[in-house]
Amino acid sequence: MSLEQRLAATEAAIAAAQAGDAAAAEAFRVAMLGRNGQVTLLLDELKQVPPEEKRLWGQRLNQLKNAARERWEQMKAAADETPAKGPGAESDATRPAFTGIPGSQHPISIVRQRISDIFARIGYTISQGPEVEDDRHNFGALNFPPEHPARDMQDTFFVEGPGGFALRTHTSSVQVRVMEAGKPPIRTISPGRVYRNEAISARAHCMFHQVEGLYVDQGVSFAELKGTLDHFAKSLFGPAVNIRMRPSYFPFTEPSAEVDMSCTICGGKGCTVCKHSGWVEIMGCGMVDPAVLSNCGIDPDVYSGFAFGMGVERIAQLLYRVPDLRLYWENDVRFLGQFTADAFRG
Repeated sequence: MSLEQRLAATEAAIAAAQAGDAAAAEAFRVAMLGRNGQVTLLLDELKQVPPEEKRLWGQRLNQLKNAARERWEQMKAAADETPAKGPGAESDATRPAFTGIPGSQHPISIVRQRISDIFARIGYTISQGPEVEDDRHNFGALNFPPEHPARDMQDTFFVEGPGGFALRTHTSSVQVRVMEAGKPPIRTISPGRVYRNEAISARAHCMFHQVEGLYVDQGVSFAELKGTLDHFAKSLFGPAVNIRMRPSYFPFTEPSAEVDMSCTICGGKGCTVCKHSGWVEIMGCGMVDPAVLSNCGIDPDVYSGFAFGMGVERIAQLLYRVPDLRLYWENDVRFLGQFTADAFRG
């Protein structure tokens, strides 16, 4: 084979070389540029070329050597960017640690966990209960009279069959079970899904999440309730946030109040989110009605307590400024991918 033919074959071999791991890059270097490599042997043959042709062949061989070296550098770079595979790939103690968390959590899960963590730090336990409830736990023990509107089909999903079962309309039913099962002091929160027969829109849904809290002990006061909720709001939204309470009505608390928080978007100056009032509603609360304590086997002459409840979707909207509740249920990866566990960890 002539020098021309061997040079052309070597050029073709260099061009056809495929990037792989570090071992493949080193094998290419040895085959082309090593002591007995193809390029090295061709350079050695330059001595036998007639003097008048040495300049031409010298240029071509130098170009061949540079091409082989450039291809080797490319293969090395590609091998450095490719994760190691096979047995022992993870045994290199000098490799940087992988700290990323694959995937992302659902925003509702993130917010529910942050709320639970705040109350856990001040001594609240977490209680769970069934999502299909009987009439007593969902309504009767909570002081809902038989004619109360919440018992109407427009608000509640009733389950066919005997016993008056329904999908729970609030997690207050869990609080009833906790009071029936134990004696004060009781300090617990009840996160979970609830269901109401409502039209689905940007501001409402037939299924959503609540976190309700209950504290029962001797001498519990409304002042403690306000202090607890002020601590919660500042822990979740920041120390600059203020709360206010407005008189309201709930069958299971007396007195009752709606809790507003200073708008975090406009700083209380007024915007479309707070309807230019500077305040946004975040939850309802009140002192546990003595009749509810009696219904659950707790002496209201000895014990008092307070309760509160909030919608997790509502809190998430205020934290992340999500304009439409329906986004939480559509499983759109473009939306869900924005909520990583690290970025929104409280």
